[in-house]
Amino acid sequence: MAVARGREPGPSQRAGPGRCRPPPHRPLGLLPPAPAAAAILCVGRGCVCVCLCLPGSGAPSRPRPSEMAPQVLGRALVTAKWLSEAVRAGRVGPSLRILDASWYPPQERNARQEFKERHIPGASFFDIEECRDQSSPYDFMLPSESHFADYVGRLGVSNDTHVVVYDGDKLGTFYAPRAWWMFRAFGHKEVSVLNGGFKNWVKEGHPVTAEVSQPAPAVFKARLNTVLVKTFEEMIQNVGSLRFQVVDSRPEGRFRGTELDQGLESGHIPGAVNIPFHSFLTETGHEKSIEEIQEIFRDKKVDLSKPLAATCRKGVTACHIALAAYLCGKRDVAVYDGSWSEWFHRAPPRYKVSELKRNKA
Repeated sequence: MAVARGREPGPSQRAGPGRCRPPPHRPLGLLPPAPAAAAILCVGRGCVCVCLCLPGSGAPSRPRPSEMAPQVLGRALVTAKWLSEAVRAGRVGPSLRILDASWYPPQERNARQEFKERHIPGASFFDIEECRDQSSPYDFMLPSESHFADYVGRLGVSNDTHVVVYDGDKLGTFYAPRAWWMFRAFGHKEVSVLNGGFKNWVKEGHPVTAEVSQPAPAVFKARLNTVLVKTFEEMIQNVGSLRFQVVDSRPEGRFRGTELDQGLESGHIPGAVNIPFHSFLTETGHEKSIEEIQEIFRDKKVDLSKPLAATCRKGVTACHIALAAYLCGKRDVAVYDGSWSEWFHRAPPRYKVSELKRNKA
């Protein structure tokens, strides 16, 4: 049986931003074309119009500067409303897969057990413990191309599948951006994060189930995009060359070195800027508007027109930096996969900036 794809027009069908003005305060979603053939994408209060030219209609008129907004590239976020409609319409299948990418410290919560008890209908469990380089001494390092391809293929994901990832963290979103970035790092473009996560899915009254789906295996061909990944060697070289900006997404105390970082002495890479990942989330756990995200980067003097790499404790919350920048139109933020876990163990002492050490001295 053919499965309805339920996709908005692809990039090749989109024209430049036109004069349509989206309604304010609409959460980001994938909306059907409006009567004037305008597809509207919104991030919080930052709305983007993507006008679609119908045959014979001519090109859209050029917007006045006050009407222009950054274009959202791809479908980095989808709303719970959009996803619930896709679930109800039976579109979950080869062309749309939902993955629960939750992970919690074992002593706190059991992500797999919680998934078995309650999840979004049609979802599969994306186990970050399995889909990683298990030979590495550092947590959650990227697996090989073949490992990733085999793993997601068993979840029914092909290169033509639109993947939606979410997690059940109390903040709304924590590990889902890591899964989003992993797919992109291995060359997959059709991947989105559920805005607000499972927490808001439940809060809004959308359906949940304990029924575990058994997706038919698919063929996924992975090819690592090295532009999106930074190695330890590249990070070391950058300390001297400053070829790219570095943003650290950990809490301020860990960045400054005044509190332990999950058992490790803390601190940061020389030249790094600190933007705690939760800065990009609203109190409800949704992504902030494009305007708010841009202002956050500006306040920290991070130039999104220049090369940028993100780091954290183990390459997870750094992916929030990549996602936030992506929403502002910057596709190429790299993540230092080893992050502080690797840096602490491999970098020379002079490359570990810590206020605590400075005060002791």
